[in-house]
Amino acid sequence: MATTPSAEGEANHDSQDASPTTTPFSLETIGVPAYGWRVPLNHEFPEKWGPLGPKIRVSQAIHFIRSGIRYLKFRRKMKREGRMPFIDIKPVPFKSIYGVPIGGIGCGAINRGWKGDFCRWSLTPGIYTYNVVEANQFTVCVRRNGKTTYQQVLNPSSPKNKHLADSWNWGFPGDQSQYHALYPRAWMVYKLPGQNITLACRQISPILPQDYKDSSLPVGVFVWKVFNHNSEPVDVSIMFTWQNGTGGKDDRTGGRWNEPFNTQAEKEGDSELSGVLLHDNQSDQPCTFAVAATTKDGVKVSHCTSFDPEASSKELWDNLHGNGALQSTEGASEKTEKGRVCAAAVCVSCHVERNEDAEMEFVLAWDMPKIHFKTNTQSYFRRYCRWFGKDGKSAPTIASYALNNYKTWEEAIEQWQNPILHNESYPDWYKSALFNELYFISDGGTVWVEAPEPSTEATNGHFKTYDFVKEYGRFVYLEGHEYRMFNTYDVHFYASFALLMLWPKLELSLQYDIGATVTHDDPAAYRELGFGKVAYRKVAGYVPHDVGDPEDEPWQHLNGYCFFDTSNWKDLNLKFVLLIYRDYYFTKDLTFLKEMFPKCLVAMEISKKFDIDDDGIIDNSGFPDQTYDAWTVTGASAYCGGLWLAAVKFLIEMAQVLGQEDDVGDYKVILEKGKQSYEKKLWNGTYYNYDSSGKSYHDSIMADQCAGHWFLRASNMVPEGQEVFPPDHVKTALKTVHKMNVMAFRDGHFGAVNGVRPNGKIDTTSLQGEEVWTGVTYGVAANMIQEGLVKEGFETAQGVYETCYERAGLGFQTPEGYMVRNVYRSSGYMRPLAIWAMQYALEKKHLETPTENGTE
Repeated sequence: MATTPSAEGEANHDSQDASPTTTPFSLETIGVPAYGWRVPLNHEFPEKWGPLGPKIRVSQAIHFIRSGIRYLKFRRKMKREGRMPFIDIKPVPFKSIYGVPIGGIGCGAINRGWKGDFCRWSLTPGIYTYNVVEANQFTVCVRRNGKTTYQQVLNPSSPKNKHLADSWNWGFPGDQSQYHALYPRAWMVYKLPGQNITLACRQISPILPQDYKDSSLPVGVFVWKVFNHNSEPVDVSIMFTWQNGTGGKDDRTGGRWNEPFNTQAEKEGDSELSGVLLHDNQSDQPCTFAVAATTKDGVKVSHCTSFDPEASSKELWDNLHGNGALQSTEGASEKTEKGRVCAAAVCVSCHVERNEDAEMEFVLAWDMPKIHFKTNTQSYFRRYCRWFGKDGKSAPTIASYALNNYKTWEEAIEQWQNPILHNESYPDWYKSALFNELYFISDGGTVWVEAPEPSTEATNGHFKTYDFVKEYGRFVYLEGHEYRMFNTYDVHFYASFALLMLWPKLELSLQYDIGATVTHDDPAAYRELGFGKVAYRKVAGYVPHDVGDPEDEPWQHLNGYCFFDTSNWKDLNLKFVLLIYRDYYFTKDLTFLKEMFPKCLVAMEISKKFDIDDDGIIDNSGFPDQTYDAWTVTGASAYCGGLWLAAVKFLIEMAQVLGQEDDVGDYKVILEKGKQSYEKKLWNGTYYNYDSSGKSYHDSIMADQCAGHWFLRASNMVPEGQEVFPPDHVKTALKTVHKMNVMAFRDGHFGAVNGVRPNGKIDTTSLQGEEVWTGVTYGVAANMIQEGLVKEGFETAQGVYETCYERAGLGFQTPEGYMVRNVYRSSGYMRPLAIWAMQYALEKKHLETPTENGTE
């Protein structure tokens, strides 16, 4: 509670002049959409969840004893080098606080939680911090007849910072406020107690499908609407405070400083801005924030250039309280001393007539143009620098551009989203899940940079940079917030539908980079953690698991994953072939197919060697040699065997499109032989067995057993009479999965359990068999929809949304997997982007007619 003399009782002030609201006032009437994720700010989730951590079963843990010892040694080694391991055994502390992030793609992201906190940061490429910066707030001040009658921080929480807690009025009543998320926008609505005033804040980021300029911008806009329901006018001010930094120890290194700035309209109709620049004065990857507001008729913009949230925040509060505005000063602030922090404030004030409304526009932009990864052997410029410069002085320009263009962005967002939101055949939960799971496209550690000039990049000698990549930039995203590897390819296989449907040029850019690595060889030796064997970083002919670790040097040092030697994995090369053809099918880009076909041939020739018994199907090697890297598989398997046959089919089709059928003659024989073997070895009448090993779990029901057919159908490659897998078998298998893996658990409201025994019990022989994988569940649902099982598809996917967003508090940090024991693993994961495969199926993209020649 604030200690100013007039603060006492302000939160409960009931103006004698205020009249009750005379007309119904709903969220929809102030522009909040009907669909999305909505909670009051005092919401509590009904179930208690936590990270898996040490809660692994003893029977499963014994398989990790030796590898665990090796991992601990590896972790100590990394710590001595000042680096983090690619996967940290210590999970990120669980907080049910996250919401829609701010910022475009690949420019760093700032997550704004559903209570209003700025609470997750990824400005440093690929690295996350989880600081709730308590000084970063919006505050409202209401004045009547020249006197402040209400002043309140618009946050239901109380800060740990005692000075802030004592100086400002905290604890906004959560039951009088609502949060609504529909990425890339969010709304926060506050009904001010006793004031008969409603505030609505609309948060906008430039996430625009098919846009490769504005979507890269490091900026977020906050549009505040003030609704005065009273019979007399009021004066309302909104103050936006922002700390110089991200809440970490670097905020206290000293030398930080702020300065006010103003921008002029460049052309008629443009807005003018007034605000504060916050300079971090760092020698390494410096970043400048711009906090500003639009100056226009009817509003007054004022600022405080600098204040100390730990020492002088009361002065700022009293200044606003006494004047309804801030005492703007000219000139830059002094630089902070070591150990101290500084912040700035921008305030917008307006007069609102009775039963009228008013609008205020704020913007937060940041400029961190030149970046590097941990080892710092190569620097990069972010994508937005192509239009806004590389000198680190562009924050005001970006802020101005955002305020002049956000309305156009919103028109584009609504044009994209409305056909889906207004489709009555889609369930309400799906409309929320589809867009909100897309948060990972900006808040997934994404990095979008200009490809270095050839003279610079030639020093690593790893792979060529295609002209396409030079045009659209180089793009990476993390496997997960806790699994720090870029473009993890076995996971991207699922997530890629989001990029393909919304930013296909980024999908092709990523694919060009992967294709360029296929024939690359890196003989650097390391000792894998799984078995302790010596392996080589990258073997020619094998698709990499990932393009690197942000704690190392991505693109130059491939395969940050070192738990197993992924040159022995069976799925990576196959997924490359499947993705290449599917991307060609969707984009009709013949040049892309021509460039990638030789790479596909190399990958398939390598994979062909894994057919040990010459039955037309590759064999798994008795260890977890695919994306389920803790689930052992031996011999012919439903998952990898299906991927193999689909890849063979695609390779043959590529050759036909390109007129190079002589290159794949033996694959036609392999396909026919493999089809027969697959059915003979794995089909049991109701589903495909997990594998052909004869082990106790060989006949487990795998949720993901039809992944190969999924991609065939997605590319309209299931011609009648020439199917790879009998369609009736696929449909029967999917119905079995729906019955046994979905509907048998939590009344069908939990997602698809990865492995279920024929008796209906969960397969607990492996950690991953016991889990529900969120992205796999979405992929299985898409597979069902493509096969006409639309109802079953929605029922399958619904459990993931209900579990994460409604029961567990895992929204905007959707994990890789979770269990019926209310534990999850790897929060903030890439694979759930696979929900866009459902939309791909619903829009019947898989039924489009393939073109023979495509476009060049």
